[in-house]
Amino acid sequence: MAFDEVVLPLRVGFGSQGGPNFSTDVVTIASGYERRNQNWAEARRTFDARTGVRTADDAAALLTFFHARAGRARGFRLKDWSDFSSAADHIGTPAFDDQALGSGDGARTAFPLVKNYTSGEATHTRTIAKPVADSVLIGVDGTALTTGWSLDSTTGIVTFASAPSSGQAVTAGFLFHVPVRFDTDVLSLSVETFHAYEASVPLVEIRV
Repeated sequence: MAFDEVVLPLRVGFGSQGGPNFSTDVVTIASGYERRNQNWAEARRTFDARTGVRTADDAAALLTFFHARAGRARGFRLKDWSDFSSAADHIGTPAFDDQALGSGDGARTAFPLVKNYTSGEATHTRTIAKPVADSVLIGVDGTALTTGWSLDSTTGIVTFASAPSSGQAVTAGFLFHVPVRFDTDVLSLSVETFHAYEASVPLVEIRV
């Protein structure tokens, strides 16, 4: 699956709207009780970046970007302005102990970045495959590590030079993008006035 490690142009991306979608089958039985089946382990997000297209410059940037992606053919990165950080408020400055990645066992060296959404006793764990490379902070056993590990920013996997010892908590902080594609092969641009443009820009998250 073709994926380009580029971000949707900032001015277009800043106007994006959207959020997470789940897939759940709900069957109501004769007694009125429900049986619910969760089809997806992780949410899949959809967006509409139409509000980011206001000027001729915005339209030109989107037109160029859309051509280069060949419509739905190629994936790319999107900054979701409502949720782009490992911080508790989803938008704040990351800290090395924001998110738990797991515990060391003395042998494991690779830890995928994840973000945990906890409410009450329930936690939803989201895989972070497209981190912002220079934003990632790593901690082991409550101490920030500046060396001894590497990041593959195209997969979100952190690899340690030496495996964390058994029972040591591995944590991380980071900024991240959402892997998406255009959800249309037709770009519809509308010239409202000489200085005002509108566009339909549906986007959908992809698994990578």
